[in-house]
Amino acid sequence: FEMNNQTDVTEFSFLGFSNHPNLQGLFFLIFLVIYLTTLLGNTLIIMAVKVSPALQTPMYYFLSNLSFLDICYTSTTIPVMLVNLLREKKTISYEGCLSQIFFLVTCAGTECVLLAAMAYDRYVAICHPLQYPVLMSVKVCVCSVIGSWLCGLVNSLTHTVLAATLTLCGPNQISHFLCDIPLFLKLSCSDTSINEYVLLAASAPIGFSPCLFTAVSYILIISAILRIPSTQGRSKTFSTCASHLTVVVVFFGMANFNYNKPSVGYNLDMDILVSVLFCIMTPMLNPIIYSLRNKDVKGALKKLAGGHGFST
Repeated sequence: FEMNNQTDVTEFSFLGFSNHPNLQGLFFLIFLVIYLTTLLGNTLIIMAVKVSPALQTPMYYFLSNLSFLDICYTSTTIPVMLVNLLREKKTISYEGCLSQIFFLVTCAGTECVLLAAMAYDRYVAICHPLQYPVLMSVKVCVCSVIGSWLCGLVNSLTHTVLAATLTLCGPNQISHFLCDIPLFLKLSCSDTSINEYVLLAASAPIGFSPCLFTAVSYILIISAILRIPSTQGRSKTFSTCASHLTVVVVFFGMANFNYNKPSVGYNLDMDILVSVLFCIMTPMLNPIIYSLRNKDVKGALKKLAGGHGFST
């Protein structure tokens, strides 16, 4: 494939938020606060898991990895967006756009698989508690996290390499505030059927399978909880997986809404709003959900805030 074909388009213009030129300053402040909250919230979770002996379990090992992933996830989109909100000309280079696609798709794919691994952890803890130390050993946990990242990386690398082979000849406008594969394919004047086929084929192992696996895990978890005779026992057991279930519903719900939008009645503002919820709000909400719903995390964060965290 000749790289010369692509020199026709060396940069892209973002049209996201262009409908509201007077609100750019307000958008900048809102997204800056969201970004700083995401960084702070997720960093606190990572630190709390590191310093608290009560959180040295597989569930919290996965949670700290999810927090690290969420920091990476928002850092691929918000900083570029913040810079563009301050500029008259909202652009990104061709290489920058492909890089953003690579990191964004890596993080989204990794999160899908990691959330499924976290669901398996909760399933084993509730349905097979006696075998939990064996089934969720340190080796299993580390391999699950590495496997999640490898799935995300291989998937993303495949899409990015295929996207780089496309001939782009304008218009160089992206009706969004970020680069994503479906948006990139729209700008191509060469055949995108292979890209579309791979996108569809990859959505099964990376998107649908983890979602189905998580759903089945929770059906088994809930049926096991319902068999517990005491109400106190039921609520105590459910509280151990309530945070993860909330995160899963938010993430897969937003992902489904973001990537299966109706083509009829397309609205740029609505499109942007859905993507903001998926790419920006989800990583911010994860630490909030865990710190609100989980006593252990709440306790560790209080210790951390009180400065006693490192002495325990």
